[in-house]
Amino acid sequence: MKKILLVTMAVILLIAGTVYAKGLEVKQKTGDVNVTVTMDKNPPATGINNLQVDIKDASGKNVTDAKVRVDYSMPAMPGMGAMNYKTDAVLNGQTYAAKLNISMSGPWNIVVRITKGGKTSSVKFNVDVQ
Repeated sequence: MKKILLVTMAVILLIAGTVYAKGLEVKQKTGDVNVTVTMDKNPPATGINNLQVDIKDASGKNVTDAKVRVDYSMPAMPGMGAMNYKTDAVLNGQTYAAKLNISMSGPWNIVVRITKGGKTSSVKFNVDVQ
């Protein structure tokens, strides 16, 4: 009876941990701003993934007057050409939001390009899509 109870509790904790798992978060300084990129799934999955970009200046104030574009790509593999996609992130309150429609599992490169005052800086990171 104790074993059944322990196994049941372990399964419940595993499911609860999966349901309430924190999304993927990447923090980088680029140019004169601090950027936090958050994806709602960790690891990202095929299909729609919500991405949020929080940009703060040196004083910690939110930057809301930038143009933000997200480039995401999967490198070429044997028998398959590279896949390249672009989407604009839209200002939503104090942060920028975008949806990435990732077509297949595997390694993906993500570049968030921030243009402000004629200068462009970028945050680059890789994800392994499940």
